[in-house]
Amino acid sequence: DRGGSMNETVRGDVAAWREGWIGVVELRRPPHNFFDNALIAAIAESLEAFDADPACRVVILQAQGKNFCAGADFTNRPTTGLIEEPGRKHLYKKAVRLFRSRKPLIAQVQGAAVGGGLGLALVADFRVAAPEARFSANFARLGFHPGFGLSVTLPRVIGPQKAALMFYTGQRVTGEEAHAWGLADLLAPLPELAAATRRFAEEIAQSAPLAVLSIRETLRRGLAEQVEAATERELVEQEWQRRTADFAEGVRASAERRLPRFEGR
Repeated sequence: DRGGSMNETVRGDVAAWREGWIGVVELRRPPHNFFDNALIAAIAESLEAFDADPACRVVILQAQGKNFCAGADFTNRPTTGLIEEPGRKHLYKKAVRLFRSRKPLIAQVQGAAVGGGLGLALVADFRVAAPEARFSANFARLGFHPGFGLSVTLPRVIGPQKAALMFYTGQRVTGEEAHAWGLADLLAPLPELAAATRRFAEEIAQSAPLAVLSIRETLRRGLAEQVEAATERELVEQEWQRRTADFAEGVRASAERRLPRFEGR
């Protein structure tokens, strides 16, 4: 019994369906899949629905378009959720909800996973990447502190030294480099990426589901709480740094596709 299938459920720009034992959550904001409060909430609701579905044993997080996720939508910070207001949590605080999901999660990364998009990829237990994938914690190049719990999740996956390298330089890590570092668990040619991800999901689904859930709970015990605590620190640092001249210059330089000229003020 492979659990049948589940019809597609659409929550805003997020679609979810189940193929046998494998749940699929798909971001549908191509080409870059910038996120905001609404998108994060829709992903969380989809993951929670699969948590409640006994026929689902593993979930794939994938995205339409060129990139997996190029981070938060900066065009309207209050709407996006990048400004905390009375009665409304900051976007990154809401994202902690994703870490509370219970089923194994695989991120399928075909292009850029940048900034908060890297944070989203690191919610997953595993990442399957194409050589064309690009992973970047580009916050310092924009003039501010990393968010989305990355100060916990990135060192946890690749170690503190390589995490510091990514944080300090903002350099883009290719799919091949990510695989060598352990940031990507599997590497597959772009035309074969979806099939490779599903084969990997099938391997997990063929294990005893109660045992997998139990093992995952042991391995990730306390992670959501660590991310929640880290997020508080990250937001304090981001808040004052967003008021600096360096942040304004970083955003300008990014929009103009040039190296920023930071002055430390």
